[in-house]
Amino acid sequence: MILEPAQRRKLDETDDALFYDYPRFVTHVDDRFIQQLTDLYRERLKPDTRILDMMSSWVSHLPEEMTFAHVEGHGMNAEELARNPRLDHYFVQNLNQNQLLPLPDQSFDAVLNTVSVQYLQRPEAVFAEIYRILKPGGLAIVSFSNRMFFQKAIQAWVEASEPQRVKLVKRYFEQIPGFGKIETIARQPSVPPFLQMLGMGGGDPFYAVMAERVS
Repeated sequence: MILEPAQRRKLDETDDALFYDYPRFVTHVDDRFIQQLTDLYRERLKPDTRILDMMSSWVSHLPEEMTFAHVEGHGMNAEELARNPRLDHYFVQNLNQNQLLPLPDQSFDAVLNTVSVQYLQRPEAVFAEIYRILKPGGLAIVSFSNRMFFQKAIQAWVEASEPQRVKLVKRYFEQIPGFGKIETIARQPSVPPFLQMLGMGGGDPFYAVMAERVS
């Protein structure tokens, strides 16, 4: 078992549906992070394929010039998802209560999860579902930074260092037979010396863990 029961707990144990009941039309990372994510999608995704944007909101950060056969959205707030212009269809589901996705086996070429993996209390089951719905050769991309809703992130994430979080997501993939070619990206923002002297940072770090379904 990857996580002990205490590591799955959250500071706020109330129903997640209450927390996400009202829409938040904001981006949860800075522009530099978003640009790096869009560039990664441009490099790794293929046009005219089927994409699942898991735990999405009103933006998907997909390259504007790329068209896809179908983009399915999943999230916790229907109003946010309805505002997302890249989604062809969407559904609302609390993955901490029900991890089984209402999607056919091997029906997607890529699954994306952006700045949300830290909220999964049953990541093993969710990553098993990601594997199930991916086609052989399909790609999963999980991206995150150091921002979060602390009260809703699992304890294992809150207590971990940033490198440990990368390793944790990698372990999520490693626990599912059939995932291979796991890649990690870890980029810290460059900080000019004068900002370092003032103790100021240079923006959001960018992390991504990717894996292909190889069987």
